[in-house]
Amino acid sequence: MTNNSDQPYIDKVLNGDVNAFSILIEKYKDLVFSLAIKIVKNREEAEEVAQDSFIKAYKSLNRFKGDSKFSTWLYKITFNNCMDVVKKKERKYNTVKIDDVTENKIESVENTLDFIERKERAKIIESCLSLLPDEERTILWLFYFQENSLKEIVNIMSLSEANVKVKLHRARKRLLTVVKENVEPEIIDKYGN
Repeated sequence: MTNNSDQPYIDKVLNGDVNAFSILIEKYKDLVFSLAIKIVKNREEAEEVAQDSFIKAYKSLNRFKGDSKFSTWLYKITFNNCMDVVKKKERKYNTVKIDDVTENKIESVENTLDFIERKERAKIIESCLSLLPDEERTILWLFYFQENSLKEIVNIMSLSEANVKVKLHRARKRLLTVVKENVEPEIIDKYGN
């Protein structure tokens, strides 16, 4: 299932051509760094995580079975490295209590966001995402921004598909709660009814 364009480079590396791995680094460095920065929220730490992820991928390339895409396998390594950094820092993120979000409330928030310019919306969503716990922020980012499938997220995060679906649902609800509590009054004031 590995991406056919990656397999020749993987084979070359496994046959001793260490320079072939630089092509894979070049191809995936932005994606790896993006995932790292979203989770660890610090540029220097994200650069370290990205570098460490490529080193680990290189050293364990012989264990890559090709059951998934190379990018998914690399994402999983990166995700695990990010989680190690987050655990070491023992940060306490501002978590938002999930209240009973009704369909009317969800619809209200979504209708309100429809009035915002696209760039403003991206900034607001980014700001609201930063208030979520790491795992929820990561799941939303992987699914919506990186457009990973549920199966790819299952592989990256080492969770069951049912667990990913539940966490994705909860993350959406929590994000809507964050938007409602932090953004909606400001938007209502700015745009009026």
